Amino acid sequence: MISDQLKAWRDEAHQHLTTELLPFWENRCVDTVNGGFITHFDTDGNDSGEDEKSLIAQTRTVYTFSAAHRAGYGEGRYAEIARHGVDFLITKMWDAEHEGFYWLMDRKGNVKIDEKIVYGHSFAIYSLAEYTLATGDARGLHYAEKVFDLLQKHGADTYFGGYFEMFHRNWDLKGAGSAGGDRKTLDAHMHLMEAFTTLYEASGKQVHRRKLLEIIELLVHKIMHPVHGTGIPQFWADWSVAPQIKFDIIWGWDRFSEDGFKSSAEDNTSYGHNVEFAWLLMHALDIAGVPYSQYETQLLKSLDHAVQYGIDWEHGGVYVEGSHDGTVYDREKEFWQQAEVLIGMLDAYRVCGKSDYLNAYESTHRFVFDKMIKHQVGEWLPLLTRQGEPIWKHMSHSWKVNYHSVRSMVQGIIRLDKLIQIES
Repeated sequence: MISDQLKAWRDEAHQHLTTELLPFWENRCVDTVNGGFITHFDTDGNDSGEDEKSLIAQTRTVYTFSAAHRAGYGEGRYAEIARHGVDFLITKMWDAEHEGFYWLMDRKGNVKIDEKIVYGHSFAIYSLAEYTLATGDARGLHYAEKVFDLLQKHGADTYFGGYFEMFHRNWDLKGAGSAGGDRKTLDAHMHLMEAFTTLYEASGKQVHRRKLLEIIELLVHKIMHPVHGTGIPQFWADWSVAPQIKFDIIWGWDRFSEDGFKSSAEDNTSYGHNVEFAWLLMHALDIAGVPYSQYETQLLKSLDHAVQYGIDWEHGGVYVEGSHDGTVYDREKEFWQQAEVLIGMLDAYRVCGKSDYLNAYESTHRFVFDKMIKHQVGEWLPLLTRQGEPIWKHMSHSWKVNYHSVRSMVQGIIRLDKLIQIES
């Protein structure tokens, strides 16, 4: 019976991925005039016209098509689309004078924001390393390693550990407060773990493995809550907890009050981030050759907190965030949390075999396929009410592109195939 249910979920995911989701992007995103990708689409999937190409959206789209090609989709077409994106990154977004990638361009490739943001550079490493793994084109790994080296030179905090995140074009650290120069975040460091994992997979270099293991230790012992094992969003340079604020040019702009602070700014955690961290950690340990048992306590805390408090067992799906000790603050349903929980709960069930994890997957799967996917267009809605009514209706912008949705389906199918084999 479990095997039949796994096969049904797998078929549903494969159908969505191959007939809706990947075609949505393949048929829309390639900018044949200016290079790179168009990444802003309205609720009907039409180009909404924003004159920008962001580092985060360009790199994530390179990752999406590289990973889809590596997983066996697209019959070679996706490798060519990824190459098209890499060409734009290298020829337009790379700063030849100070090195690193600019944060924001217009559609033609003129610089709009020249700052160097570590969050974006983490995705440059991740996508370019994935591109080389997928295609064999050495340019990807070459630039991924260059970015890695830049982060060690300019970004690494050799006193307190970790990385500063917000820099001017010449890699001078930005100022305090909303400029972000005095803060460190879970978000950036988790994505650096993700990036260093794929970089080491592509390069095999011990320096990349050492830095991967170093950032894992930092995440587990500094960034995750010492009691609950849940992610703390923002810190001061010395890793003392900082109130979560809105930064000037970067993520989170749409989830804050007008004064730039979050409610419960020092006691909030994202269920989606916690599960994403858990499965990314398991993947990192696989690539590094480290047993899960070394971090078993952390993994179980991250996963079990989400199952206990984050899953909406009445309406399906996963909530946005709550307190570390379990109070739910935000019961809306955002696209990326659902995507990461789908992957994470399959990994959790594969490793631990607990039915709670498979039930959490089922709850989220049904909510996504019945409520969040706009099947007639092909992509996912970005934000829904608890019950599943759309709040935001666009299909894509710089912060809501293809990385979470496509990766969720590609990686979910891989995990479902493994589970089907085990259960058969």
